[in-house]
Amino acid sequence: MKVGLVSDPIYLEHDTGAHVENTGRLVKITETLEKSEVLKQLVPVTPRPATVAELALIHDEQYIAQIESWARAGGGWLDADTVMCPRSYEVARYAAGGLLNAVAAVMEGKLDSAFALVRPPGHHATRGRAMGFCLFNNVAIAAKYALESYKLERILIVDFDLHHGNGTQESFYSDPQVLYFSTHQYPYYPGTGDVDEVGTGAGKGTTINVPLPAGCGDEEYLRVFSEVLRPAAERYKPQLILVSAGYDAHWADTLGMMQLSVSGYARLTEILKELALKLCRGRLVFTLEGGYNISALAASVRATFDVLLGNQQIDDPLGPPTQRYSHTNVRAVLEKAKQIHGLA
Repeated sequence: MKVGLVSDPIYLEHDTGAHVENTGRLVKITETLEKSEVLKQLVPVTPRPATVAELALIHDEQYIAQIESWARAGGGWLDADTVMCPRSYEVARYAAGGLLNAVAAVMEGKLDSAFALVRPPGHHATRGRAMGFCLFNNVAIAAKYALESYKLERILIVDFDLHHGNGTQESFYSDPQVLYFSTHQYPYYPGTGDVDEVGTGAGKGTTINVPLPAGCGDEEYLRVFSEVLRPAAERYKPQLILVSAGYDAHWADTLGMMQLSVSGYARLTEILKELALKLCRGRLVFTLEGGYNISALAASVRATFDVLLGNQQIDDPLGPPTQRYSHTNVRAVLEKAKQIHGLA
């Protein structure tokens, strides 16, 4: 299997200081991949800056110019969560463009799958607003780029970040060419992603949200992927699968209250890989979103690569949760999602 990796020192130039979304995330991931020798198995994908026209596939041009202007002025806080430095505009262009190059390599058959280890993340960014650590919506830009550049008709975006990808959902809420699937802690930031949010107009039914109560772990996430995602994907028949890969639902990540393990992330990746092989010739591209316990993040990313490469799985270095949050039974939300989307 030819698995690509987008990685570049430029992503460390988005200097957020002591912010939870900081350079240490990528440094730890890279160190882990190097020590495990997984890095040697990957095909490097050189990033490029996305053009303004490519950013404008999703974002308002005035907003793009505003982000550039703020960077030139020295950056600063855009809201209570999101910060920029003078290099952030350029780095964010490379984050989007790195993912575009990964998509191109997979679509053109140069790679079987790929993972863009980029920052800043993207799935909260809306057409005209930065939020949730995100400046430009990398995965949404990549989806529009693939639709236009490769004349695709159906793309599946799977978002397993702890938080709902409100920006991605908004981008395709009325667009039947993109099936957006998200499972996330709910209620939680940013407050969107209820099961009743299903799309509108021609896109009605191509937004699928499975909001989960705090405390869910491997068993619950696997049920969501098996009982909702799998039949929805098989019915939709995507020609490309993009993944907003956030690892902040890991039990050791203090930003949330979920209980996924490294082994759990590996099993979710196995399902995504199986779906891609069955439905779209293996075309599967991941992009990094959240994940703020750097040890859990790095181990989970390594596990993802091991699955994509077909490597033998190592033991989970962090193990199962050391404590359990109580949660209500997820059966009700699963049944409601299946009923709403005709998957029962």
